[in-house]
Amino acid sequence: VTDSFGDKPIHVNGLNVSKLVLPQHGASLVETLQNNVNSIRAANGVPHINHPNFRWAVMAEHLLLVQNDQLFEIYNGHPEVHNLGGGGSQSLEQMWDEVLSSGKLIYGIAVDDAHHFKGEFAANRTNPGRGWVMVRATELSATAILEAMEQGDFYASTGVTLSEYSATNEEIKITIEEKPTFKYTIYFIGYNGKVISTSYGSPAHYRIRGDEKYVRARVVDSMGYTAWTQPLFIKEGIVGPKPK
Repeated sequence: VTDSFGDKPIHVNGLNVSKLVLPQHGASLVETLQNNVNSIRAANGVPHINHPNFRWAVMAEHLLLVQNDQLFEIYNGHPEVHNLGGGGSQSLEQMWDEVLSSGKLIYGIAVDDAHHFKGEFAANRTNPGRGWVMVRATELSATAILEAMEQGDFYASTGVTLSEYSATNEEIKITIEEKPTFKYTIYFIGYNGKVISTSYGSPAHYRIRGDEKYVRARVVDSMGYTAWTQPLFIKEGIVGPKPK
């Protein structure tokens, strides 16, 4: 759903909608986002907010105010979306941590934003194969996959594959499907985006202390490809992806 407020592009995907959803517009940036999210929900679809830093349109303060949306992009493969921020503007991960640290649960996805499927594959073209999600679903159906995603039972990736991810009230365990000659760093990240533990081995274990508020992980290989696991809110146990 391609909308705008002023000169700011407001793009929201509608996943598995039952009918066409037209741009809904609004009297403010947040209202524009919210109206499109609501319309996607009314069409029995799952919304996700696209590329917040595309033309520097959406900030953490806006994400905090949008209701009934569980997904937003922490990585987008388009060459003009500024995933890493800069010039005083937050990266998408910094936005994520600000929202999470405020107590709002939202899950991060990675996408291609592919437009160019023929002709040359190049860094300045919007080709496929740059970002995706790996979902633990009960079956290979749109409904089951989206139900799992809205429960946080997935991870986002630009090239790192996890062979196992598990979480209990005691620990988080991450096992990487390692490539020959590649090295890996696993960062466990908590409140305000602070790195609370770093591991270089697979499997990586993080012992839950109980005071973290939330924990998520970023797994980076020696070529810079990355996987992001979803946040686990720590409050009288684990809230978020189901403990396995």
